Amino acid sequence: MNALVRPQNGRWIAGVCLAVANRFGWNVTLIRILTVVAMIFFGLPLWIYILLWILVPSER
Repeated sequence: MNALVRPQNGRWIAGVCLAVANRFGWNVTLIRILTVVAMIFFGLPLWIYILLWILVPSER
């Protein structure tokens, strides 16, 4: 597994979904779709996304 870092290339907003997908070896499109669906129906992942945006370091 890779380290949890927000890559410079391929990110859309902050790179959080891409960082999670890279870390666990999952498809980034699936993670993005699940994140949007969870934000629409539950609202909580928005706060998790913002928290990860702040806490996960950006790739240098």
